[in-house]
This record gives sequence, C-alpha cells and structure tokens, in this order.
Amino acid sequence: MGFGDLLSESGLALLDSWVSTRSYIVGYGPSQADAKVFQTLTKSPAVETHPSAYRWYKHIASFEGDFTTLPGDPTKDAASYGPETSELTINPAAAPEKAAEKATEEDDDDVDLFGSDDEEEDAEAVRIREERLAEYRKKKEGKVKPAAKSIVTLDVKPWDDETDMKALEESVRSIVKDGLVWGGSQLIAVGFGIKKLQINLVVEDEKVSTDDLQEEIQEFEDYVQSTDVVAMQKL
Repeated sequence: MGFGDLLSESGLALLDSWVSTRSYIVGYGPSQADAKVFQTLTKSPAVETHPSAYRWYKHIASFEGDFTTLPGDPTKDAASYGPETSELTINPAAAPEKAAEKATEEDDDDVDLFGSDDEEEDAEAVRIREERLAEYRKKKEGKVKPAAKSIVTLDVKPWDDETDMKALEESVRSIVKDGLVWGGSQLIAVGFGIKKLQINLVVEDEKVSTDDLQEEIQEFEDYVQSTDVVAMQKL
C-alpha cells in the first residue's frame, strides 16, 4: 500500500483524493497512520488545490504533540498506508483518477439494478401500493358520477288553426322516458290564427336523444306538423 511520493504533486493529489471520503488515513479515529503520513509532509497542502488534504492536515496537526499516544504500529512508515499499490499506474498523476474510478465502481457494485438486495422491502412497497390502488378504485367505483343533463326548449307546430292544441300538448306530454322531465309550456301565435306549442324539458344526455324524441312527437300526425329545437343548454 502507499501514497507514493507525498512531496510530489501526484502524491498530494492522491492523498487529497483519499481523504476526500475519509476523516483519517485508516479507521474512524486518529492513529499512527495519520502521524506517519503527516510527518512525511514538510508543509500544509494548499487549500486551493488540495482542499481535502488541507482539511485533514490541519486536523491531524492538532494531535502533533501527542503522536506517541495514538494507537497503531509506530514502526510502519507512510508508504504502508494509502490505496493498493496495484492501483498506482505508471503515470502517478493519474492515480487519483484511478482511485476515484475504483470508488465509483465499488459504489456501482453496491447497486442492485434488479432489486435483489431489497426484495423484502420491494415486496412490502408493492403490497402497500396495491392496497392503496385498491382503496382508490373502490372509492372511485362507489362515487356516483352526476348525470350530464340538458334543458331544451322545443317548438311543436300544428297543421292549422283548427288543430286542437290542448290535445296536441297532452299527446306530447304522454311520452314518458327514463331521463326525461317535461317542464312549463306556452302557446305562441305565429299568424293567421295559428299558434304553436313551445315546451321546456330536461333530458339526461346519455339516456334521451332529442332527435329521437322529435321523431316520436311527430308521429302524432293528427296534430303535429313539425318540431324544432329552439334552445339547448347544458345543466
């Protein structure tokens, strides 16, 4: 193991990369490894170019008077610490990049793209999601959607001025359909003593077709000449 020449730019770069993800050279507390690497350096790394190494150096400097009390093997030198020597390339300057690549690969290895490491957790997440979907569907099915309705004003025209308008209206109102409600009506003069029936009605759009209704009204041939939709508005 080793950082290489810590007095060189490549050595410092490798040290900076090493401590960028660690607080200490090894383990979770200061040790002889930190002391040996610290003592190899002649000065603090530059914060501008090696911020992680600078942070580590300043922290270890606070233990400088007590290096002998730190745990670890005091007989080892700085070359005994750092990344595996097999990771050091012929070009030492590329070593930090190599170390970073290895760290990335190790992180990738920890990610199971198929979820095999978290099968129990995934199964639980699926179960919860399915339960919530089932509850949502149940609520949606139980909620009655308001029927779309329209209010229609219809003109019913007689043959002539001798047509019995009372009988005509009774015939029209005799039509009974699910989704059809007859409303108010009035007789409106159209000329030459002839009056037409203007009647309001409310229909559920999915149940009643105004075209079919007009055809049915016009089947009262003794009274009805024609029909027209004067107005239609959605409720």
